[in-house]
Amino acid sequence: MIRTGKKFSKPEMSRVINGDKELPEDEASVEKVRLDVLMSGIFKSYNRSTLQKFIEYGFVTVDGQMVKKANSKFEPGVKIDLKIPQIMKNADLVPEVIYEDEQVLVLNKPAGLLSMAKGEYCPENTLEHYGLLVHRLDRDTSGVVILAKDEKTQVFLKKQFQDRKAHKVYYAIISGKMKLDEARIDLPMARDLKRPTTFKIDPNGKPAETFYKVMKEDNEHSLLELSPTTGRTHQLRVHLKYLGHPIVGDTVYGGEKAERLFLHAKKLEITLPGGRRTTFEAPLPKEFEDVFR
Repeated sequence: MIRTGKKFSKPEMSRVINGDKELPEDEASVEKVRLDVLMSGIFKSYNRSTLQKFIEYGFVTVDGQMVKKANSKFEPGVKIDLKIPQIMKNADLVPEVIYEDEQVLVLNKPAGLLSMAKGEYCPENTLEHYGLLVHRLDRDTSGVVILAKDEKTQVFLKKQFQDRKAHKVYYAIISGKMKLDEARIDLPMARDLKRPTTFKIDPNGKPAETFYKVMKEDNEHSLLELSPTTGRTHQLRVHLKYLGHPIVGDTVYGGEKAERLFLHAKKLEITLPGGRRTTFEAPLPKEFEDVFR
């Protein structure tokens, strides 16, 4: 007798192996896929890193259940819902309107409000919700900021900042007393490669010039009027730190701890569309006055 092979004890299984019959869906092996990968094929207007944030924030449900880990795996075909809430962080930080016409909007930005969104999705209120950005203030800096209502106006205003024809005046409270009541600070700056989000004084850096005047002082603090002629990132904070008088509340650059960063954009002089040269002002916040009481 010639044996041709082992006889299958289950004829039905042999038919599956030979391709004559398919397994029922509940018996088939379906490969599971990461949730963020599944979502990238559905919500194509967002990149994968943004979708991962949505999952982390709790905006995503799978078959009705919230999932907060992007690496959770599911079979293709599950019901995925994405619900981005209308209410944002810092929604209570509403800037005061200083001036408005058909082309520009001038605001008094409160400390804590971002100028622009970070990344593709930003779950908080920013200046970009009010108009087109022309220039920026750090999150923790308050004061005058101008926005454009159309792209042509935005280009017109931006050019004035680039050409140094827009003039800004800041007020800051620093620790200690300056040696001179007023002076010019001319110290070039560069990014600090050891802390890439910060800057430092560097002889090989870009020119940075600030004029200051002491407006008020006591034994512990001084109120300075600061007029930068260049617009380097963190310029005022870095200049004052280098002189040994960091801005109060500026913990990034060695300032004493406080309720906020005591830096305020007090005035902005700029030419509006149509040629009218105008100066806008934002009054000092109450907490500035409280320091000297």
